[in-house]
Amino acid sequence: MAVEIRVPQLAESISEATVGKWSAKAGDTVARDQLLVELETDKVTVEVNAPEAGTLSEVLAAEGATVQVGDLLATLAAGAGSGAGAKPAAKPAAAAAPAAAPAPKPAAAPAAAPAAGQALPAAAKLAAEKNVDVSKVAGSGRDGRVTKGDVMDLLAGGGAAPAARPSVPAGPRANGDREERQRMSKLRQVIARRLKEAQNTAALLTTFNEVDMTALMAARKQYVDGFEKKHGVRLGFMSFFVKACVQALKEFPAVNAEIEGDEIVFKNYFNIGCAVSTPTGLVVPVIRDADQMSFAGIEKTISDLGKRARDGKLGIDELQGGSFSITNGGVFGSLMSTPIINPPQSAILGMHKIQDRPMAINGQVVIRPMMYIALTYDHRIVDGREAVSFLVRVKECLEDPQRLLFEM
Repeated sequence: MAVEIRVPQLAESISEATVGKWSAKAGDTVARDQLLVELETDKVTVEVNAPEAGTLSEVLAAEGATVQVGDLLATLAAGAGSGAGAKPAAKPAAAAAPAAAPAPKPAAAPAAAPAAGQALPAAAKLAAEKNVDVSKVAGSGRDGRVTKGDVMDLLAGGGAAPAARPSVPAGPRANGDREERQRMSKLRQVIARRLKEAQNTAALLTTFNEVDMTALMAARKQYVDGFEKKHGVRLGFMSFFVKACVQALKEFPAVNAEIEGDEIVFKNYFNIGCAVSTPTGLVVPVIRDADQMSFAGIEKTISDLGKRARDGKLGIDELQGGSFSITNGGVFGSLMSTPIINPPQSAILGMHKIQDRPMAINGQVVIRPMMYIALTYDHRIVDGREAVSFLVRVKECLEDPQRLLFEM
């Protein structure tokens, strides 16, 4: 029996993916639930497994190709397992050919210049909302189809036609023999687009402060062993920062809000995104309802999300719905930076390297472990007074961790 392997439903807001590495090739015998291919979306990597045991008859989507939800990836001759079953496998493979034949038809339909009918559903919806003529949008999707990102690029440019996308130049490059090219992953493309979107849309401003980490480091040192023994997870600094940010967000709700049209949406929940660097790029998994979690709960959630992010095992829903974000460049040695907000959020806190510095304390020069912290915020919604006060409250909570216990 011929079984079609198609692109699965990805998520409500994601309609296309890039074909990653195939783990099996045509003619290979595969087991039920064996990994066949990885699909890169703009959020996470999705694994496509074999629905039945059998022989992979034909691979129809090459690595690097852009595919849509429902597109045919491969055909499988179910039940054609080992040597004995290999002969009958040829018959289902042939039978699968007619099923695969209609697939090229939609690909042949689009003309060279994109028309309204060639916009993907998400792109068409956004274009209708923003009164954008999709026939004037350069499509970057499969066969020239207009994606949501193409429409967003057009809007980010003020409604003008977007500049030509980087491509291989017609003429030879001076040092072309010493260069190599690699196609940007779907995740990297989206990171680039969203960061540029944030710069073009939001009125970004960054305010700085510094934290004396003495008390926090002493508290952690005192309880780190007992904490791990009781809860099964190490006590890090991130749980203190998450708790401090939640406390400050309660006092300054605009920092936890977002702009939607001409309205400000104030969020009565605290979903804190924690940036994680992975081999394929930066992702921001979300700690949901962090205000209702204990230090141990936060540490366990951060550890789990971080590990699965690096392994590419996060679900799309785990990367959505954040109301505020934290990024820690200090783990890479950054002393100071100006982080970019994660749209549609209105602010992000940047943590940095802890460094011993001479400080004037009560008329005496003493060496203290200090950390610069930065808050980048959207000045359209957050005023300078609120941003500075927010950062001061975070500083106070970290320099006197007991404040977090009493929510002061």
